[in-house]
Amino acid sequence: MSHEGIATRSVMRSVAFLGASALAVSVLAGCSDPDPAGKPLAGQDIAPAARAEIADGGTLHWAVDAVPETLNTFQSDADTATTRIAQATLPSMFRFDAAGRPERNPAYLESAKVVETEPKQVVLYKLNQQAVWSDGREIGAADFAAQWRALSGKDSAYWTARNAGYDRIEKIQRGDNDLEVRVTFGQPYADWRSLFSPLYPKEVMGTPDSFNDGARRKLKVSAGPFVLKSIDRKAGEVLLTRNPRWWGERAKLNEIVLRAVPRDERAAALAAGDLDLAEVDPAAAKRIALAAPPRPQSPSAGGSATPLMGPDRRSLTPAQKRDKARFRGFEVRKSLEPAYTQLALNGGEGPLADERVRRGVARALDREKLAKLVLSPLGLPAEPVGSHLALSGQAAYADNSGAIGGQDTAEAQALLADAGWVPGGPVEERKKGEKAAGSEADKPKKGSKSEKAEKDSEKESGKKAEKDSDKESGKKAERDSDKESGKKGDKDSEKESGKKDSAKDSEGGDDGAYIVGQDNKADGDEGEHLAQDGKQYGSKQLQQGGVPGAYAPQGTAAPAGAAVRPLAKDGKALTLRFVVPQGEGSQSLRTVADRIGIMLERVGIRTEISKVSDESYFKDHIASGQYDLALYSWPTSAYPATDARPIYAKPVPAADGSLNVEQNYTRVGTDQVDQLFDQAIATLDESESRSLIRKADSRIWAAAGSIPLYQRPQLTAARTNIANAGAFGFGTPLYEDMGFLKKGSGAPAPSSQG
Repeated sequence: MSHEGIATRSVMRSVAFLGASALAVSVLAGCSDPDPAGKPLAGQDIAPAARAEIADGGTLHWAVDAVPETLNTFQSDADTATTRIAQATLPSMFRFDAAGRPERNPAYLESAKVVETEPKQVVLYKLNQQAVWSDGREIGAADFAAQWRALSGKDSAYWTARNAGYDRIEKIQRGDNDLEVRVTFGQPYADWRSLFSPLYPKEVMGTPDSFNDGARRKLKVSAGPFVLKSIDRKAGEVLLTRNPRWWGERAKLNEIVLRAVPRDERAAALAAGDLDLAEVDPAAAKRIALAAPPRPQSPSAGGSATPLMGPDRRSLTPAQKRDKARFRGFEVRKSLEPAYTQLALNGGEGPLADERVRRGVARALDREKLAKLVLSPLGLPAEPVGSHLALSGQAAYADNSGAIGGQDTAEAQALLADAGWVPGGPVEERKKGEKAAGSEADKPKKGSKSEKAEKDSEKESGKKAEKDSDKESGKKAERDSDKESGKKGDKDSEKESGKKDSAKDSEGGDDGAYIVGQDNKADGDEGEHLAQDGKQYGSKQLQQGGVPGAYAPQGTAAPAGAAVRPLAKDGKALTLRFVVPQGEGSQSLRTVADRIGIMLERVGIRTEISKVSDESYFKDHIASGQYDLALYSWPTSAYPATDARPIYAKPVPAADGSLNVEQNYTRVGTDQVDQLFDQAIATLDESESRSLIRKADSRIWAAAGSIPLYQRPQLTAARTNIANAGAFGFGTPLYEDMGFLKKGSGAPAPSSQG
């Protein structure tokens, strides 16, 4: 869950913290279940096949977003391609199974366990006696020690992005023989399995120069089923070839070519035969899925093998018939990523600095509907995420959302009223250029439609609030709103479903702002356009995908007909600035933002949606705190005590007077959460550590700095004869087992793992 964050440039005032009374909730929701972690919602979909069924040889062309800037995963500009190369070419002491849990990697480890706890924690690694680097040298204690020194944080000459865990090591020694490595910790470390994965040779880690520069463009020494043969930046390709010194099962493929192809060009590249395997967006997935008949669902695949919702195959349009022919020989394999999309609420300043307002926003959201909006059209399990720190199937998972509660309009309005935001109050007309009640709202472009919508919105709110105030009491308004929602929501959603997001863009300008409820156009085709949420900001990667579309959810009254008066306080309406990226790959983020805006309007909160460039979205808005509401994703980790702590740590003043938020871009944190993380990382009792993590998550929910929404979909187009590759879900790919099926063996069955 690490994110190579950008240091904030603005000084934030202190955030509002969780009161003791708010914690009078059950610490764990659903803990009567002996294993609240459950199972992954969707299993791997990799078309598994026995090695005997796979042909020897062949080249796999696999799409990546870009040729990596560095091959060192411990540097800040490492990305998904960096990780993919490391997985294929370098040792990892532990890898992840299909449920996202760490397991010993037998190719490198015979065993690894804690052998002493007093006076110090000691872990003894017994290495596979066949494990050697590609230059013939045995993997051993010298490599472990070099990596520890480089990542310990004690030598600033090493430009490291992270040192968590390595900073707790006191010393590393050779054991009874060359195949044993003793690691002694100065402080207990529960997540010791996270270390030395990947492991770089001492030639890389031994000096600052080799660490900082030597491993950016080449790996002279490696130790995996493949080796790095070449990088052609001009052609946008990375070539991996079989490692002749690999001691494990010989790789089935001769070569893997990682080819940089933008996501919006992948469908064409697949049709042209330039790619064999590629993650794609939902629109491309639906086009490709036409070429392959729906595969039978495996009972244990958790829904991942169910077909994509799409057109009636009996009445395809001419374009769809062409797609069916173009993509013959391909299929879509799908699962859920080990990552979730959240609504972030900036508690650093503005109305959301008040915990009651954040909790009011949370209680206004119907997370189940948002999950269905995105995942149901893809045939994936549409369950809202119940934890900030793990996902269903991971060891630390438990649904702790009960700490904040589900959607409840009356409770949301009560929380907001307690914070002083009341319906129908007098609202001063905001002068041109004046910021909204939220933090740092952008001034709309002069003469733009967004500026006019803003004026009309404020003018109408005064008149309408007065009428509604005389005409409707609070209770009656709520009853009428609920009564109308079932009828009107369906009609409006059908009526608006054909309108396109591009129309909005042309009217409001790329960096324009508009008020949800005043520009009521809902847009999109839920069945085709709602899946991946633009960029994933987390770990070392940016994931793109998604296409436009949104309309009012079933059961939600259309804004024009709802009798909900805007909330106001001290003459200002409660308007929150909702920042979204404007790029084509982030269209579904805007869709979800629109839907959330409609939900918030039902309790009297207006949202001013501000579209900004993808390049500045995270750096200039999220990381620097220039937003009220935002959508972005965090990957989850098998080691939440280590990886999640910086994301939820209480911000503290820095020496220069700024606020050190680490990766906590919502600026919401508590001493209790910090203490629970500290306790979880320091206990070697795994059950106790999980319990502490779940308690921390419960308190994170109650503080309402971020609201997890849904697990991100993972859609991979693959040739039907490719085995052991596709949508990997939680699991670590086994590169040596990937390959093309032998002729006559038939297409592989859908995955039954997970």
